[in-house]
Amino acid sequence: MPAEQDYREQHKLRLAYMPWLLDGMKPHQREWVLAWQAQVQATLKALETVEIGDDVFIAPQARIFAEPGRTVRIGDGVRIAADSVLHGPITLGEGVSINHHVSMDGGRAGIHIGAHSRIAAYATLYAFNHGTAAEPLIREQAVTSEGIRIGEDVWIGAQAGVVDGVRIGRGAIVGMGAVVVRDVAANAKVAGNPATTIGHR
Repeated sequence: MPAEQDYREQHKLRLAYMPWLLDGMKPHQREWVLAWQAQVQATLKALETVEIGDDVFIAPQARIFAEPGRTVRIGDGVRIAADSVLHGPITLGEGVSINHHVSMDGGRAGIHIGAHSRIAAYATLYAFNHGTAAEPLIREQAVTSEGIRIGEDVWIGAQAGVVDGVRIGRGAIVGMGAVVVRDVAANAKVAGNPATTIGHR
């Protein structure tokens, strides 16, 4: 029969990959989760340039890198799942959800995600680009960064990609596997590669 500690560790793992489950936990369960999270977040704040709001969940398996000048700002009620990789500068508004294996790099100009937006598993957001001239080598070419801005109440589907310079309006939906290379209007539904408008909310 598994020990109580085994159940606790399995529950931690479940929460790490599905942090929205925290919102339905009973008060006595939330008590130990909040104590655990206080330790996780204190360590992160000691090591990286991060600002963390209230009622935040950050999976210990998430990787958040925020050297000086590349601050990661995490608003109240944010949920960040395991195996996601966030490199600042990044701002996450209130209630934003970052699912497992999401990859985001703010480049120099940064990524801003509005309140209550949802970023599904394996989505990628890169706010920088390499030069593409024939010479010199790709790895030696200058990197540019315009930034990515995502409005409030946006849903970006699993395995979708968003490139540098894109603006996604409030309430938009980006379909699974879409590659967003141009701005998306508020409340638009887009899908495909490159993403095109297929409807509206």
